[in-house]
Formats: sequence, C-alpha cells, structure tokens
Amino acid sequence: MPERTVFFVSDGTGITAETFGNSILAQFPTRPRHVRRPFIDSVEKATAVVEEINDVAEREGRRPVVFITLVRDEVRDIVTGAGCKGFVMDMFRAFVEPLEQEFGVKSNHRIGRFSDASQSTEYNERIEAINFSLAHDDGQSSRNLDLAEVILVGVSRSGKTPTSLYLAMQHGIKAANYPLIPEDFERGRMPSSLIPHQRKCFGLTIDPDRLAQIRHERKPGSRYASLENCRYEVREAEAMMRRAGISWLSSTHKSIEEIATTILRDIRPDRLMY
Repeated sequence: MPERTVFFVSDGTGITAETFGNSILAQFPTRPRHVRRPFIDSVEKATAVVEEINDVAEREGRRPVVFITLVRDEVRDIVTGAGCKGFVMDMFRAFVEPLEQEFGVKSNHRIGRFSDASQSTEYNERIEAINFSLAHDDGQSSRNLDLAEVILVGVSRSGKTPTSLYLAMQHGIKAANYPLIPEDFERGRMPSSLIPHQRKCFGLTIDPDRLAQIRHERKPGSRYASLENCRYEVREAEAMMRRAGISWLSSTHKSIEEIATTILRDIRPDRLMY
C-alpha cells in the first residue's frame, strides 16, 4: 500500500479526530504522514486548509485522507465540497446526525471538546489528579497516599510514570507510583509506606532484555543497566508482588492505553463508566 498523507481537521484541538482516525488507520499496513490542523473555525481557515490539502494531492499524485470534526455547516461545506481533492471522512455527519434522528433532538453543535473547561468539575478533577501524580512520581513523597486511587509499583523504567500520568490526564485518577529497588529485595518485603495501601497497588513488570535496552539509553555501561542486574531486579520484583498478592502485568508489548484500562478494570472498574 502506498504511503499517504492524512489530515486531521477540527474546529477544536483535533484530538478526537486524530484518536479516532488513528484507531481506524491501525487496521491497515501503512505508516501515513500525519498533519493535524486544529481550530479551523472560520471560512477563511477552512479555505486555507483545502488549499494545503490540494497542494499535497498534486505533489504526491494521490489524494490525502482527511478526517474532520467540524460543527459549523459553512466551514464543513468548504472541506467536504467538490473543491477539496482529499478523501474526506466526516465524523460528525457519520455519527451526530444519525443520533439526532434517534434521540429526536438536535445536538448543541458546540465547538471544541474543552468548552467552558473552567466550569467543568471533571476538568478540575483531572487537573488535581495530574498535580497529585506529579507530586507522587517515582516515590518522591509518601504523604497523602491514602488519597491515591492507584499506586503503581515496579522496577525503575518499567513504565510507571507515563502510565500514572495517562491515568490522571485521561481519567482523572490520582495515581502515585513507587519504584521497587534493590534494598527492598534485600529486605524481602514491600516498602513499609506501601503496606497499609497494598489493596490499591498494581504492579508493572517488563522483559529484562527490553529493560536493559531502556536503561542503557539512560546510563550506558552501568551496573544499573546490565542485563544480569535487570534479570535480578525483575525476578525479585515479580516474586515480591506475588507474595504480597499484588496484581501485575508486563508492559513490554502493551500500550499505555491497554495498561491503564487493565488497571482500571481491576482496581477502579467504576472509572470505566463515563
């Protein structure tokens, strides 16, 4: 399949269009060039985007794929009109209009996913969760762990930080993360600050070869990054979590989205309901 350019055009941030579009594109054996064009909320901006799409079509000799989430008819009509040389996938027209018919009401046609963010309880909760996760990253603080909804544990560089931040940003989950270190393995038990909160703990592990590769990028040639040490730490961490009855999974071949969904399913299934 020839490589293609894919545009994500939105009157908001473009996150919805890109997320949905990437999910669809992942079904095909191609690595398209991504172009996100957010805040296309006027006729002038839409016209400029169409010119850019047409330039790409002429230069590459094939029409770009264009995913759009545009609310205003006058803006959308320009991108979906005959003057656009892209293959346009209109997400709102595909989903919103059929739902209007099903519900028997018109949608509010609100531009942007984050309108009136300052008035949104959910948005403010996410901000609080992000601040909490940053303050409790990599065992920086043991204070207020009773407020944590999830505590991620595992060896250094097993994916705890990006997962905890994803949980905070996407789901408003107050997630702390705590590294398991050689001193913990020597003692043979979980860190004392985590023992009262073990029911909220979830473990991440990783293939030792992959861990060594990641650590070598950070500290090349160190004992910390050696394959022998990585095998030791992973083996001891998994044994410790097993003894403590902590659920865990390997982050080696899983995306952050998959890891986060598994954690929510096991520890906070209520947060899978929106």
